[in-house]
Amino acid sequence: MAQARVKARSPRKESVFGERFAVFAECLLTGVWIAVACLGGVTYPAAFAAGARHLRRSTAHEGGGWREFVVDFRAAVRGGWIVGLAGWAAVAAVWVDVQAARAGIPGGPFVGAVGLFALIGLTVAGLRAAAVWTPGARWRALLADAGRRTVLDPAGSFLLVGGLAVVACSALFVAPLAVPVLGAVAAAAVAVEERYRHR
Repeated sequence: MAQARVKARSPRKESVFGERFAVFAECLLTGVWIAVACLGGVTYPAAFAAGARHLRRSTAHEGGGWREFVVDFRAAVRGGWIVGLAGWAAVAAVWVDVQAARAGIPGGPFVGAVGLFALIGLTVAGLRAAAVWTPGARWRALLADAGRRTVLDPAGSFLLVGGLAVVACSALFVAPLAVPVLGAVAAAAVAVEERYRHR
């Protein structure tokens, strides 16, 4: 009789707190994976794309782990390294603008400010593109669509700027803390894209 009662019970559901903490822990672990994958210098777009895809699978309760992350990273890096190289070129151009502004060249402060805002916009568009990446997707099309969403969804874009600010502050106060927080930024990009898709 007791055994029949035990069998009749439904499996115990995880508490809301437990489920949310599991998602948070998965974000931190994904941040470590992203940081390791970024060591190639120009591989950061592919790293964020693979991390975002892993987090999408995780929140959908689909299987996936380190091996699936590596497979996604290899697929994303095929075209993603060019995006990474272009990103570093944009950083170098903005650095030159800022140096011109500091040197007192006429119009330098304006050019420096425009360059910084453009770099922030490009970074947000890159994160949004990585958040929706799937194997076989072309980075050029992803970035074009993400650029439009960056402008059309300013609230979501500002949320991502806030996430990037948290990473920067974490790096300033406790440098190793910035590594797992990268996963939280990837999760924020996924959440922003989901929010945009359902509005």
